[in-house]
Amino acid sequence: MTAASAPVVDVRRVACGTAYTRVSSIRAEGERSFVLVAGIGVAATYFERLAPQLNEFGAVHALDLPGFGGVPHPESAMSIAQYADAVEAVLDELALVDPVLVGHSMGTQIVSEVARRRPEISTLVLIGPVVDPEARRLPRLALRFLRSTWHEPLKIKVLAVGAYLLCGPRWFLRVLPEMMRFPIEELFADIRAHTLVIRGEHDDVVPRAWVERVAREIPFASTWEIGGAAHSVMHGHAEGVARLCVAFARTPRDTDGELNLMPDEEAETPEPRAASVSAAFRAFAARFVEFVGVVRRDDREVARGKTSHARIMKEQQD
Repeated sequence: MTAASAPVVDVRRVACGTAYTRVSSIRAEGERSFVLVAGIGVAATYFERLAPQLNEFGAVHALDLPGFGGVPHPESAMSIAQYADAVEAVLDELALVDPVLVGHSMGTQIVSEVARRRPEISTLVLIGPVVDPEARRLPRLALRFLRSTWHEPLKIKVLAVGAYLLCGPRWFLRVLPEMMRFPIEELFADIRAHTLVIRGEHDDVVPRAWVERVAREIPFASTWEIGGAAHSVMHGHAEGVARLCVAFARTPRDTDGELNLMPDEEAETPEPRAASVSAAFRAFAARFVEFVGVVRRDDREVARGKTSHARIMKEQQD
C-alpha cells in the first residue's frame, strides 16, 4: 500500500441550531461527493466497508447525526424533518454540488426528505427503506427486526451493540416514535432524483413487496435485491452495494418497479482475516483510540483512530 493510496479520514463538526453533526470524510479527487446517513441508534462506522469504495467521483462523507455515534443530543427528541435540517446544514457548510445522498434504514427517511426539499439533487440511494406501512405497530416491526438480525454477520451485531450503547436507550426511545410514524410513502411522488432502492434477501424489516412499491411510486427508480444479505446489506455485502451505487450514479437506470437480483457470491465482501496477532491488536487499538476520542469529544483523536483502522482494513484486503 503506497502513501498516496492510504486512506485518510478527516473529522469535523457542522452546527445546526444548538446541535451538531460529526462528519467523517475520506478524501478523493473529484467534485461530486457521496453523503452517507445511517439509521436510528447507529453510527457512521456502519459504512466503514462501503465508504472507501465510493470515492469514484469525489470525497465520501459519513455522518453521525445528533444523538448518535456519541454526538450529544438536544434536550428534546428530534423529528425526521429536524434531522433533514442537519443534513442540509452539512451540504451547505461543505458547499457540496449535487452530492449522491445515501440513506440506510431511518437514514432513508432523512435523505428522502432532503431530496424532496432539494429537487436539484439528481441521485438518491435508499438502502433498506423504512417504515413499511404494514409494520407501523412496534411489536410487529420488532419481530421483523429480530428475524432479520439472525442473518446479520457477527461483526455488524458487535458494531450495533456498541453504537446503541453510545446512543443510549433514553435517546433511542425518544427518536423511535418519530421514525415509526414518519410517512415516507407520502414523499415518493415528490422526489425528482433518480433513486436506487436496495434490500437484502433476508431483510424482514423491508419486505420485497414494500421495496417494489417504493420503486413504483418514486417517478425515477431502480430496485435491487442482494442475495444472502439482511438489513445491514451495505456491510457484509459492501462490494456489491458499492458497485451498484457507483454505476447508478454514473448512469441512472429506471425499471418501473421491476426487481433486479444480485446473487450472494457477486456481492458478498468476505470479512478480512488479520494477517497476524499484531494486525489484530493494531485494529483493536485503533478502535480504542476512536472510542476515547468520541467519549472525550476530541475530533482529532476520532480522526486518528478512524484513519488507523481504515488503513489496517485496506492492508488486509490488498
